[in-house]
Amino acid sequence: MNARFPPEARVRARAEFDQAFKDGKRTASPLFALHHRPDDRLPRLGLAVSRKVDPHAVGRNRIKRVLRDCFRQLRADLGHGSYVVVARNLAAKTDNEALRTGFMTLLQRAGTLPAIDGAVTIPRASTVQSPCKAITQPLAEPSDGSRPAVR
Repeated sequence: MNARFPPEARVRARAEFDQAFKDGKRTASPLFALHHRPDDRLPRLGLAVSRKVDPHAVGRNRIKRVLRDCFRQLRADLGHGSYVVVARNLAAKTDNEALRTGFMTLLQRAGTLPAIDGAVTIPRASTVQSPCKAITQPLAEPSDGSRPAVR
């Protein structure tokens, strides 16, 4: 398969989402809930990231972009069917690499992705760094009396 993410690789219609929620097998993690519905079509991805997860569109789009890219790379190894991923609140506070790892782990737990050589774990909520950590650090006062540099 090529590396693109064509329209036929997407779950787009509301009826397709409803079918995945109704008839699909659900697997959950702290970051995501996966609804997988096997069928005879090539793997397709649907994403649901609500404003409750992140009120800012930039944050929601980052989560979707990371998941689409990971799915695109794994698509050749996945079984046929529809995959609908629902993001949870912790996903907004998680970095991109942890999102990828969490998604791959979830696919493995669902039985749709073969195990990868390295151990893949989902980060605990206590290990996720706050995105505001850099903002809360005080600015260093210059010794010459000039104004502090803006970061």
